[in-house]
Amino acid sequence: MSIENAIEAMIREAIARGDFDNLDGAGKPLDLNAYFNTPEDVRMSYSVLKANNFVPEEVELLKEIAELKQKVSMTPAGEHHDTLTKSLQEKTLKLRLILEKNKRRAK
Repeated sequence: MSIENAIEAMIREAIARGDFDNLDGAGKPLDLNAYFNTPEDVRMSYSVLKANNFVPEEVELLKEIAELKQKVSMTPAGEHHDTLTKSLQEKTLKLRLILEKNKRRAK
């Protein structure tokens, strides 16, 4: 039995067991624009990170900053408001430093 036939048999068995039922994006066309718009030298590493649900630090910081902005706007003035504001400023500065470092690296 050739390797292709063995793989084909394994796929058929998996289909019969229902291993491919209810997969994310089932029945939807693949959107490969993001993949091909990513520079070739980082394409594979980004694909691996995305497949493993890894989020870059700057994306995580953007999310935290948005959450902090919302909390600050909803919190009345006082000690807790000041603590949230300070945390927001620190995270914003950290994000700016990361983005600046990435920009310099790209040059």
